[in-house]
Amino acid sequence: MLEFLHQNIPITQVLGVEVVSARAGEAILSAPLEANVNHYDTVFGGSASSLAILAAWSVIHVRLQEYQTDTRLIIQKSTMEYQKPITADFTAIGRLSDVTKWPGFVKTLDRRGRARISANSILLCQDTQVARFQGDFVAMRLPEKGAK
Repeated sequence: MLEFLHQNIPITQVLGVEVVSARAGEAILSAPLEANVNHYDTVFGGSASSLAILAAWSVIHVRLQEYQTDTRLIIQKSTMEYQKPITADFTAIGRLSDVTKWPGFVKTLDRRGRARISANSILLCQDTQVARFQGDFVAMRLPEKGAK
């Protein structure tokens, strides 16, 4: 998963993103303070937001891999709540907002070629929740290679 992120989302290299784990139910990503520090010696808000989005995106991406279909997964809408300054290395834990919506999401993707689903993530720093993210993502089936 880390190689995929680094090759396809280059900012992950700059942010120092590491994949702790990535499976169908949860994606955990981490990043160091040093690569994301601002002038207050805390994590820059854009870096925190990026890691949160990536964790939520990753949990959907991993689940989509089970379906052997090429899709483009993009974020449509998001909100981020910063609860505390991030003063050290940090972690994002991404999950689907409602796992019971997955079957309908897949069915809609199969039928219409595009579907929307929500995912969220929390950011932790030194075992304390410091931020939370909620986002809507859209998956679009790509045309099969060779299809016109």
